[in-house]
Amino acid sequence: MLIVLLIILPALAAGAAAALWYGAYHWNSGTQELRAGLDLARSPIRPSLVDFRELKDLPAPVQRYFRTVLRDRQPMVTGMRVRHTGTFNMSETTDQWKPFTSDQKVVTKRPGFDWDGRIAMMPGLSVRVHDAYVAGEGILHASLLGLFTLASIRDTSHIAEGELMRFLAEATWYATALLPSQGVRWKSVDDRSAYATLSDGNRSVTLLFVFNEAGLIETVQAEARSRMVSGNLVPTPWQGRFWNYGERNGMLVPLDGEVAWLLPTGTKAYWRGHITDIAHEFMH
Repeated sequence: MLIVLLIILPALAAGAAAALWYGAYHWNSGTQELRAGLDLARSPIRPSLVDFRELKDLPAPVQRYFRTVLRDRQPMVTGMRVRHTGTFNMSETTDQWKPFTSDQKVVTKRPGFDWDGRIAMMPGLSVRVHDAYVAGEGILHASLLGLFTLASIRDTSHIAEGELMRFLAEATWYATALLPSQGVRWKSVDDRSAYATLSDGNRSVTLLFVFNEAGLIETVQAEARSRMVSGNLVPTPWQGRFWNYGERNGMLVPLDGEVAWLLPTGTKAYWRGHITDIAHEFMH
């Protein structure tokens, strides 16, 4: 029996290691394909430099925001790589927070991103997630160990709209993409908030931006964003909250954030993250 175990156990261990290696290889190949699609969809950015003269007709809190986080004549952001650590709530109804790490690539025009997350379900067992918007297509793909598909959605309707909302909300990390010259239309609400609308092709999304006393973006809200409930998409109020701003690459960006659904029963957070590394690409 001992001899049999000495033969079988190493074979099982080798098989498990091979499966894990193949899962990682397969997942990383998919990541490279998505990110190649982002680069293929890139379009020119004009102008190449921030010009504060374009701020003169914007709502007052929006003007204060740009003058706080940007510098006049600085180069426009063309892309970004950012890494996070944090926790993700895996349950639709209760609190089941699991640690995650992620790597995200963003292209500011044509707007797009790929969030590549690894959620640790238990030691040695992780769920890999792509949450992406590539060339107008919304993509959600979750896989156990990168091998076994748990969810796979690609569409150009509700999911795509929600992903474009995410791109607009997360522009707090690449603020030049919020300028009017980059296609964002601002509408005044009051001295602390304004609506921003972004279009990509025939798709347009509008979010409410709320600013704090320091002139920084505090929350971003959507009246309705598609939420997966028991396999169905349900339009639900949604909010991103940002804080702990710091200077990175010549801009002020929030280093911490939380994303939540605003339910009749109260706020249900599902993502809490901290930036560990951020690298911007600029026009030359």
